[in-house]
Amino acid sequence: MLKQGDKAPDFELPDADMSIARLQDYLGKPLVLFFYVRDDTPGCTTEAIEFSDREGDFARLGCAVVGVSRDDCIRHGAFRDKHGITVRLLADKEGVTCAAYGVLVTREVDGVMREGVMRTTFIIDAGGTIAHVLADVTPKGHAAEVLKLVKEL
Repeated sequence: MLKQGDKAPDFELPDADMSIARLQDYLGKPLVLFFYVRDDTPGCTTEAIEFSDREGDFARLGCAVVGVSRDDCIRHGAFRDKHGITVRLLADKEGVTCAAYGVLVTREVDGVMREGVMRTTFIIDAGGTIAHVLADVTPKGHAAEVLKLVKEL
């Protein structure tokens, strides 16, 4: 996994509306890039809603908030619309960006080893350097914790 001080890897991923997002689109301002397991699961829903509820607070600090999972664009759109998610959700179906950021893990699920995403948030500064890494986070209250760290940038 990447660590504080590393250069953030570039990415090029579609969002729920199939518009392409790249790291370079966000340079010049801080970026919160949160990786989550799956759309419409309890923890991921809590996390995405909390980030959406605080999106205005992040915006006042000049900071964008973007979520990434391995779900596809259609699933992201349904998740966004069902729960009123306002933060941008990116689809990393092939897991290339997840691998670049080191958030893929292998876990046993129902007796079968499966590759999945470890819930991890990266705070990237305006120059594209990772300022903070929060790994294996608890969704409830996470957005507030991240907002506090962004304020300290």
